Amino acid sequence: MRTQRPVCSESVRRVATAALPTHWGTFQICGFERNYPPERFPQERALALLMGDHANVAPLLRIHSQCLTGEAFGSLRCDCAQQLHMAMAMISKEGVGIILYEEQEGRGIGLMAKIQAYQLQDEGLDTIAANERLGFKADYRDYALPIEVLKALGIVRVRLISNNPDKLLALERTGIRVVERIPCEVNAPPFAQQYLKTKKEKCGHLLASTFADIAEVA
Repeated sequence: MRTQRPVCSESVRRVATAALPTHWGTFQICGFERNYPPERFPQERALALLMGDHANVAPLLRIHSQCLTGEAFGSLRCDCAQQLHMAMAMISKEGVGIILYEEQEGRGIGLMAKIQAYQLQDEGLDTIAANERLGFKADYRDYALPIEVLKALGIVRVRLISNNPDKLLALERTGIRVVERIPCEVNAPPFAQQYLKTKKEKCGHLLASTFADIAEVA
């Protein structure tokens, strides 16, 4: 498998690159940081999982936000882990693609606040209302860092694996052409149905699923 060596820009720097064997084949894993002054803390960081030669193609791309509860503990409250695995499987099948993995737990509110939001969701609030009750916006992500990583990699057009129109708009606004949007819908567990309903109705996510008459899951 031929891989492309990342080249860093003035905005981001590559910390390290290594082989990452997975159930879906071997990726290159690259750590990136913003080129902030060394004294700045915390640094904004992201991982890039690369497979194949991205030159002269529009690679598959998944911009994915960290979800410890779903990806490490198998939480059924969301579909994050399933979406990540679906994207990795699609890239493996095609042989060319990129996963950009951001440290943006809970849409950017952080892990502890996310657990506080879970508690409010247990009391009947949806994900957006819970964030707002805690004094947060619905979503703090702006995708600036993954876009800078794509530019450092020399990527100018992609096929985006996403249901989120904000990601598509963020890429297009910065000159990265989205030649195709590929849905990333999975068979979500019953616990995640209300979560997905809120995504569709309040966040405008492009989901084909319908969520009528969802019963609350204790």
